Amino acid sequence: RLFPDGLIWALGMRFAIDQINNSSSLLPGITLGYDMYDTCFEPLVALQPSLLFLTRKGTTGIGVLCNYTEYQPRVTAVIGPHKSGLCLVTAKLFSPFLIPQVSYGASSEALSNTELFPSFYRTVPSDKNLVEAVVLLLNQFGWNWVATVGSDDEYGRGAQALFLSTAATDNICIAFEGLIPTDLAEPRAKKQLEDTVRLINSTQVNVVVLFAYSLPAQALLEHSIKMGLGKKVWIGTEAWMLSDIAATIPNIQSIGTVLGFVMRTGTLPGFQEYVAELFSSAEQEEFCQQARERSRHMNAEVLDTHCQHCDRVTLGDIWPMLSVTVVQPVHVAVYSVAHALHRALGCTSRGCPKTPIRSWQLLHFMNTFPFEVNGQSFRFDQSHGTNTGYKLIFWAWKDGTLTYLPVGDYDQSLYVHKSQIQFHTADQKEPTSECFRRCQPGQFRRIKGFNLCCYDCTDCSENTFWSSTDSTSCSPCPQHQWAPARSTRCHERGERFLFWHEPLAVALVTLTALTASLSAGTALLFLRHLQTPLVQVAGGSRSLFALLCLLLQSLSCCLYVGRPSGALCALQQLSYALCLNGCFSTFVPKALQITLGTEFPRRAPRLRRWVTHGRAWLLVASSLFIQASLCLCHLHLGPDSLVTDYKSLSREVLLVCGTQSWAAFALLHGYNSCLAFICFLCTFMVQSPERRYNVARGITLATLLYFVIWIFFLVIFVTLRTVLRAVTQICTILATTWGILATYFVPKCYILVVRPELNTGDYCQSLAEEEPEG
Repeated sequence: RLFPDGLIWALGMRFAIDQINNSSSLLPGITLGYDMYDTCFEPLVALQPSLLFLTRKGTTGIGVLCNYTEYQPRVTAVIGPHKSGLCLVTAKLFSPFLIPQVSYGASSEALSNTELFPSFYRTVPSDKNLVEAVVLLLNQFGWNWVATVGSDDEYGRGAQALFLSTAATDNICIAFEGLIPTDLAEPRAKKQLEDTVRLINSTQVNVVVLFAYSLPAQALLEHSIKMGLGKKVWIGTEAWMLSDIAATIPNIQSIGTVLGFVMRTGTLPGFQEYVAELFSSAEQEEFCQQARERSRHMNAEVLDTHCQHCDRVTLGDIWPMLSVTVVQPVHVAVYSVAHALHRALGCTSRGCPKTPIRSWQLLHFMNTFPFEVNGQSFRFDQSHGTNTGYKLIFWAWKDGTLTYLPVGDYDQSLYVHKSQIQFHTADQKEPTSECFRRCQPGQFRRIKGFNLCCYDCTDCSENTFWSSTDSTSCSPCPQHQWAPARSTRCHERGERFLFWHEPLAVALVTLTALTASLSAGTALLFLRHLQTPLVQVAGGSRSLFALLCLLLQSLSCCLYVGRPSGALCALQQLSYALCLNGCFSTFVPKALQITLGTEFPRRAPRLRRWVTHGRAWLLVASSLFIQASLCLCHLHLGPDSLVTDYKSLSREVLLVCGTQSWAAFALLHGYNSCLAFICFLCTFMVQSPERRYNVARGITLATLLYFVIWIFFLVIFVTLRTVLRAVTQICTILATTWGILATYFVPKCYILVVRPELNTGDYCQSLAEEEPEG
């Protein structure tokens, strides 16, 4: 005995039962009986027949047992009811008895819990599938600022809650969410509907998602028209989309565009003919008389349910409602139980054995085996539902007539025929409904105002990247990577140093070669004229040593070009300090000679031997030894080391030699500064003898220029953290070398080459100065 509710569903159920009873392949020899009751969509009304179905077969009492394995209730299975709220009540009754209950309309996701409702099944998809389809539709049109309204019942509340949670994870913002009353006779129902319309209007959304049955949906649409809400896109569901009640509202076309999802169904051949024949029989008075007779006989045993308006129901009243979409779930529900019963009995093509079957024995076959209805295969999934997919329906109006136009399909993915949809806008294209524009890749959401769904799109800055669609900030790149502005990923950093092939390096190396060539050329010139008075006055062989040091100093510029390493960094400062010391140490004996000759003329002949000839070379060697010792101290205290700098450059790793200890740096170069200062003090006050060559002037200018160069160098060197740090050191070395060459050696070269007549003892030597160096 099977239990449906509602006239159309009752007709669909009776049609299925009659088909099965007349079938020779399904349950041959078995006749299905049934009891039908109208629940009136009320839980208390639905409880009355439900309790009756639980009574022990042949009695009106429910057995209270510890083990219901052998318990035989009045019915083997239950079909219905239609609404989720009613099923949540009745399923709690049938589940402890493991009586199969198959609903043809209850879509609440709560009923998918097979632990709470192990014997509940349904032949419609759950609200979860419906909500996923709605969210995909919103995303496909770019609608991310919507209102959602649900009826204040189990279906509306459950579907809306699912929609809110799914939309939140899909970048869809809810401008308004509300519930509308299902009991329109309540005193507050009208005010609640009006408040809902006003709140929707205040949000300025263009899309409203409506989860409601036909009567609440009709009431909301009527108030929207009456209050001049304006044209919107209404996204509906099967619960009201196909209802004649909602479609016949006056001026319904003014609400805008109506789109919605209805369950995808197959054909149901013979159903309309069956209903027509049935109503033809029901028009006879004899039929109604028999119905009253049966009702009187049932009153004592069951419930008082006799038809008081039997003769007033016509085929025309229900013909528009004989939709396959509405009836097929009922048809499939009956067949699902029939197929399970067929397998549980072990029926063959010849017949079915007359063995008793308990309700719980059907569950195994319903869970594991597919079944076929009118050539279409069905199977209950893990949540005891059948997901046949949805069709997207568009309300198309032509000459005032409503047509349900299919414009899309959903089965795990959504496909929409956009060209077939004529929106209510002037150009008939989809309207926009967004609080924010969709952020492009490489942009993050910056919340504005109080609504978290409203934000501006801001580009990710350099060295940050956009990592996810719902990110409200950009993620920083790892230290070894970089990213341009508005990036979606990070790139590996390149290395930055002074490359050999770059123009600046080529220019500096060329200048270095010229400086080295000038030093070498000057040395060769001095070697050629080594015994002449001018070269002897300049220091003789010590001048050749000084030029050799300047040659090596200029060549040391090559240490700053190319990829640096720890060893190269340590060698850079040492080479410069040693070479410069070798040059300045040759100036010291000459400066002391000049001081003795000018400041201490009486003692000069006796003291001059300590700063000339071999003892002058001893001073040079001692100075070099002291500088070498300071180099060792520099290495011990903290030599320059390779620094991998990720901060100075945005896209590259800067490889630069960094100073570890400024004290060691000052100690290394401070000694040369002291030598230069001594030379400057000894020579800057010396007057030029009349018609004589002033050798002191070259030392004064060379040391003075050295100090000027180093003042600029230190200011720049301390602050620079780029590849120009190496360029600055190269320029300092070259400037120092050129300064010494230009102020001390070039004037002498000029006399040797251009004015050789001045290269005489009288011009190059005075009585106050030393003897020739030899």
